[in-house]
Amino acid sequence: MVEKRPLVWLSAAHSNTCLRKELEANWNLIDFNLDEPVPLFACAPDGAKVGVLEFPSQPEENMPWPGSWLEMLGLEYWVAIAPEVPVSGTRAARLIVRYCSDFHTLPVDYKRINSVLGHLWGMAEILEPASRLAHDDYQNLALQGDSQAIQNVRSLLRRFATTLEPVLISGESSTGKEAAARYLHSHSTRAAGPLVTINCAALPATLTQSELFGYEKGAFTSALSSRQGRLEQANGGTLVFSGINELQLEQQSAILRFLQEGSVERVGGCAQIPVDCRIIATTSESLPDLVALGRFRSDVYFRLGSLEIRLPPLKDRREDILILARGLLEASAHGSEPKQLSKGANLSLLNHSWPGNLQELQNRLRQGWLLSDQPVIEAFDLGLGLPGSGAEAHTNLSLKEFRDNADRQALQCSLQLADYNMSEAARLLKISRASLYRLLEKHNSNPLSRAPRQNPDQKEDLP
Repeated sequence: MVEKRPLVWLSAAHSNTCLRKELEANWNLIDFNLDEPVPLFACAPDGAKVGVLEFPSQPEENMPWPGSWLEMLGLEYWVAIAPEVPVSGTRAARLIVRYCSDFHTLPVDYKRINSVLGHLWGMAEILEPASRLAHDDYQNLALQGDSQAIQNVRSLLRRFATTLEPVLISGESSTGKEAAARYLHSHSTRAAGPLVTINCAALPATLTQSELFGYEKGAFTSALSSRQGRLEQANGGTLVFSGINELQLEQQSAILRFLQEGSVERVGGCAQIPVDCRIIATTSESLPDLVALGRFRSDVYFRLGSLEIRLPPLKDRREDILILARGLLEASAHGSEPKQLSKGANLSLLNHSWPGNLQELQNRLRQGWLLSDQPVIEAFDLGLGLPGSGAEAHTNLSLKEFRDNADRQALQCSLQLADYNMSEAARLLKISRASLYRLLEKHNSNPLSRAPRQNPDQKEDLP
């Protein structure tokens, strides 16, 4: 008998029971309840590759919000089921675009959704070798290199690891802030304690108190037992506020008392529970600038920013690009012979501006690994090659051709980084959405034909 494949099912209490019964013939359904608070260490079961997100049949403002669940479960592929097509610009529409590979409206065609789930499962298995270029791989490599910029960072990390003062780590997205936080923890006197990371971007404002401080049994309807909060979990170790610039002002107020007093009070409780942990915060925006704009509390900033490390973007450490690229390819091989980069591929990596930093480098190498049928990855496999063969192609290009190539490359990078969301791509390029469409028309580029997660029935962009 063939063992059923696991299928994560994330829904509210009233689930689509008819569809579930049909899917149970081929899948082993594993339920997670949207109505419950996200557990501290929620994760998808071993072997799970795909999941179904079922939106409740109620007004959006009243529904439990699944963003935190999706972040914690961490599956690559989700299929959404919604009562109707979500209105462009709503939270539901944006969530589907960000997390889901497909979505269906009620009533759901069982054969179609079963086929889609099977296809996504197969895609996950095919992509498994490339997915070895994983999050931990590039995080572990992020601080390596010979450039003066990264050497200065390593020097500060060694100094700051010896103290338990709060540290603020700033830098663009995907510059290695998480790797720096891990280094500070693992080289500190708290290394034997827990390392607890709070993803501030995925922390709903309505759940801030219960997530951070925990709650006592009976504090609210679904509080069937007492639970520690994230802050209490970090006692004796290190607490990382990842992306603290994403916190709203009321959320910043909630953590201020903890930063001042070093204790927490659970929701529904009255006892002050001391928490002794080292505080690290990361940010992709300048906190002093946010303070000046009124978007960040100055008292919270002054308690976090006594020691600061600024991580350089990849474009400012070009000496390290090939070191990082070869390290990622070696990590992807897992003991087998790693693929090599051709001279043209090396040149294209060095000439690229890397707006997406380490994450973009990882994505380019994953693409090259998949597209190359040979042991050597060429520049065109990475999606970075210019017409012609190698550097000599540059000498035959006019100024207009150089500019057109730069425009096309910028369009491609921004669309990939924004998951083909037109508004987000325009923001990355610092141009208007109308200007973006004019550039796409000028270069005969149709982003919807390449969008990796665009629903075939949904042609409209959902910003």
